[in-house]
Amino acid sequence: MPFELMKNTVLGTKYELSLVFTNSSEMLKLNITYRNIDKTTDILSFPISKTSGEIFICPSETKKMMAEFGRTYENFFAYLFIHGLVHLKGLDHGPKMEKEEVKFRKKFNI
Repeated sequence: MPFELMKNTVLGTKYELSLVFTNSSEMLKLNITYRNIDKTTDILSFPISKTSGEIFICPSETKKMMAEFGRTYENFFAYLFIHGLVHLKGLDHGPKMEKEEVKFRKKFNI
């Protein structure tokens, strides 16, 4: 998947993105610390500034969730990556965010 191209398309070429792969226990700690949610998750996005941010992805959680979405691992990973990028763009869950995600998923055939 062209992850750099996705990042540049959603956030621009000057945006600095850190992509971190982590395990379920670390993802649980992050989710408790920053969202006060006591369960693990597949992806978390953290804006640092208007021009930088971090995305944490848990591959083991991604593998668990892909079946619920009827997607292959690679496709679901890209789906999540776009979801994280749109969060970094400043959108929260809802119709506007979904519309943005659909636009980018179509662009990258996801």
